[in-house]
Amino acid sequence: MSALAKASGALKSVDYEVFGRVQVSHYFPNQYTEQEAKKLGVVGWVKNTRQGTVTGQVQGPEEKVNEMKSWLSKVGSPSSRIDKTNFSNEKEISKLDFSDFNTRY
Repeated sequence: MSALAKASGALKSVDYEVFGRVQVSHYFPNQYTEQEAKKLGVVGWVKNTRQGTVTGQVQGPEEKVNEMKSWLSKVGSPSSRIDKTNFSNEKEISKLDFSDFNTRY
C-alpha cells in the first residue's frame, strides 16, 4: 500500500458518519464497507454505533478516498437506505495510520 500511496501523490484521511437505515443486519455495513475499501485500496475502519449510525475513518490516496466517500454517500450495502453522510477532519497526511481496513466492535 505504501508504494501505491507514494506513487499516487497526496494521502488523505477523513472521518465519516452515515445516517439512515444503515444497520440492516449484523454484517452491514461492515462486510460491504470492508469489501469496497479493500477493492479501492484504502485503509481504515468501520463501526456500528449505539445511535444506529455507522462511523469510521478512511485513509489513502486522495482519488481513492474520494471514491470511497462517494460510495459511503450514495451506494452502501444492497439493503441500506442512506439519508446523509457527514465527513469531518478531512486532511492531508504524510503516512498511513493503518495497514488494512477493519471492522471495530
